[in-house]
Amino acid sequence: MARIAGVDLPNKHVNIALTYIFGIGRSSADVICAKAKIDPRRLINDLSAEELNGLRQLIENEYKVEGRLRTEIALNIKRLMDIGCYRGLRHRKGLPLRGQRTRTNARTRKGKKKTVAGKKK
Repeated sequence: MARIAGVDLPNKHVNIALTYIFGIGRSSADVICAKAKIDPRRLINDLSAEELNGLRQLIENEYKVEGRLRTEIALNIKRLMDIGCYRGLRHRKGLPLRGQRTRTNARTRKGKKKTVAGKKK
């Protein structure tokens, strides 16, 4: 089993297996395969050690993936919350950021319903 960027890649086509790395999607995987001159339809286990090392070097040098990317995203969100901008406040309150309605939907972002007792007369 090949290990790149701290992730064990499954024995699938190279362009699919690379998407198991956080920060690499389908289009990035295709670009990486083209730069490394590897056929994207080959299986991971069929790659030689040199080809795997080439992939490792390419990803390490040109892409921000896994821990470094997660850290950068977390810092960006923290910065928004610190400066108190609209998006930062929405992050802080756990509400949707991009203008979606919240009166009826947004359960994923808001979490499980919290029942509020009815007003007594």
